[in-house]
Amino acid sequence: MRILLVEDDTLLRGQLRGALQEAGYSVDEASNGRVAQFMGETEPFDAVVLDLGLPEVDGITVLRRWRESGRNMPVLILTARDNWHEKVSGIDAGADDYLTKPFHLEELLARLRALIRRASGQASAVLQCGDLSLDTRTARVACAGQAIPLTAHEYKVLAYLMHRPDQLVSRTELTEHIYAQDFDRDSNTIEVFVGRLRKKLHGSDKGSGVCAEGCPRIETLRGLGYRLVPP
Repeated sequence: MRILLVEDDTLLRGQLRGALQEAGYSVDEASNGRVAQFMGETEPFDAVVLDLGLPEVDGITVLRRWRESGRNMPVLILTARDNWHEKVSGIDAGADDYLTKPFHLEELLARLRALIRRASGQASAVLQCGDLSLDTRTARVACAGQAIPLTAHEYKVLAYLMHRPDQLVSRTELTEHIYAQDFDRDSNTIEVFVGRLRKKLHGSDKGSGVCAEGCPRIETLRGLGYRLVPP
């Protein structure tokens, strides 16, 4: 999942970036409203963390312009303590949730998880597809209770597909959502990650992987993309 982090305080932005990356997100950053508005209008994000007190263009204006241009990604706004009118203005401008500074990183991560789940129609923090489960709080994946160790990129690919079960996801879409903007993207590596996931879930031969009949499979639609097919 790919997050846009918009915060002009260098120290806080660095702390948030580290926490988000540790939680398994790909993170793009902006330190002012002008850059944030452009990135939000031109890049696909699964969620945005948006400080309202930004230089050049304030956060309320940025958010309003995103919504007016049809951008509907979930937005979590950060507001100053006791500044209730900012919260109201932010929600009226199209924010999905808010946090008041100072806040605990664990709460920010929990609210982000909830926003991303709701955007994809998921209710629980543990995503389930057949016997396959993915805990978005701990980044743990298991099938029928048996843990499946994944690399960071394998996890990102599976998490994106698990948020969209039985939906067609193009290779380009996957690439855009698991890599940050400044990452050296190569869509061909997506095929490698999908191949590794298949092997870890099912093995190279029938019955040699972790999962059996109750495990979903990753279907390739040649020239179109991938689909996580429930059992």
